[in-house]
Amino acid sequence: MPVDPRTPCLIGVAQRTWRPVNPDPVDAPEPLDMWDQVARAAAEDAGVPGLAADVDSMQIVYCQTWPYDDPVARLSERLGAAPKHRFYSGIGGTTPQVLVNDTAESIMRGEYDLALVTGAEALDTVRRAKKQGRKLPWSHRNPEKVPFPFEAPFHPAEVAHDVFQAWLTFPVFDIARRAHLGCLPDGYRLRLGNLMAPMTTIAAENPYAWFPLERTVEDLITPTPANRLVGYPYTKYMVSVMDVDMAAALIVASHEKADALDIPADRRVYIRGWAYGNDPWYIAERPELWRSEAMAQVSRAALEMAGAGVDDVAHLDLYSCFASSVLFARDALGFQEGVYDRPVTVTGGLPFSGGAGSDYMTHSIAAMTDVLRADPGSLGLVSGVGMHMSKHVYAVYSSEPPTAPLRPVEGSELQAAIDGAQPKKPITDSHAGRATIATYTVAHGRSGDAEWGLAVCDLNDGSRAYAKILDPALLANAEADELVGVDVSLVPGDNNANVVKEVFL
Repeated sequence: MPVDPRTPCLIGVAQRTWRPVNPDPVDAPEPLDMWDQVARAAAEDAGVPGLAADVDSMQIVYCQTWPYDDPVARLSERLGAAPKHRFYSGIGGTTPQVLVNDTAESIMRGEYDLALVTGAEALDTVRRAKKQGRKLPWSHRNPEKVPFPFEAPFHPAEVAHDVFQAWLTFPVFDIARRAHLGCLPDGYRLRLGNLMAPMTTIAAENPYAWFPLERTVEDLITPTPANRLVGYPYTKYMVSVMDVDMAAALIVASHEKADALDIPADRRVYIRGWAYGNDPWYIAERPELWRSEAMAQVSRAALEMAGAGVDDVAHLDLYSCFASSVLFARDALGFQEGVYDRPVTVTGGLPFSGGAGSDYMTHSIAAMTDVLRADPGSLGLVSGVGMHMSKHVYAVYSSEPPTAPLRPVEGSELQAAIDGAQPKKPITDSHAGRATIATYTVAHGRSGDAEWGLAVCDLNDGSRAYAKILDPALLANAEADELVGVDVSLVPGDNNANVVKEVFL
């Protein structure tokens, strides 16, 4: 069957990492230089030097490192490009694949033929410079202070209970899952180590990984001064590392444009299926805290669009900011619990390869492209997670073009199905009296000591409430025993927070 000329495909990819060289760290270039370098490198990878100057669409993933006045215009000037479509994204781990999804559909509609998607962060360089009191001499700083592009307002109850950091929120999902499975806390930590240790092996072989170092299960799960607990049950080695100096770029073309550029067939990787959807935005709203309905439906929709099942997929890169995101994805895809012989990443994942702000998936897609070029005809699946396990994207790729016309998933219909399958729980801001713990975690400080805990509680009226655990004895109990399903009493605390006063074992 002839290939539809509007079929989208990747024709060039590139990655760069400015990794510290022991014993001396190395400052990365400013992000504008990083974008420039990887865009040109992606053109070289396509076999058409200078191709980045010819793109019809230029899209940049939001950069936390430096507030440029007009990022896309500055990069266009550098490359000598005049794209008719220009876009600077918002935030979230799903962003790069969402940009590719939108690009694919625009190409299919004939809006343009050649697009560049790129992103970069130099957060490690910024962190060190700030610590040393250095000012970085970077260019084109926006003279106006622009608000961070959050997509939804903070819920008053989450503000009152300091529900902001991902290292605090992703553990609550893992503990809910642990309790649902009926696993003992210590045994479950071992499962987490067994899941993540093989990822370090892949990172050790990845030339772009921030930590190309293989670690054992015990290395990962055992708290030490160098590997302190962060958000129970996660240690420092088990969480995503965002302070990295990394950049990546993708060049996407229509099939007919790839033909016109004489891109060899074995250098093309086609996007065969894609989908995006959201779980409820606020954590306590989710009726089932141990799973993701959106992951289940979005992954299924992407695979169905590709005409494939998960058993047809040879290569995976599941978003791995924390173990819970990987485990939820495995569950959604139907993998057997406790069996970790199937690799879940082609990069090494965010804790080991590095999670460059909102740009990890650009690296994921670039790495998957190289893997699929080396394994012709196979399928690869990538996934992304945004915010507090709220946003989800899946995509299927192959070096072989689709054998039937692509039919993109109708996003509004998919979202309606997701919403209909999980009616939101109402959130009660303040509650005094009896409650039942639905899930929880314990936050540890830089010393490694437990500082406070966060609980999500079920109330008798069917709503949910957040609560803080402050008593040292209760904190110790929270890490020694399973508290999910345990009744507690809540009392008013400072700043409109609920506080766990007593545990009824």
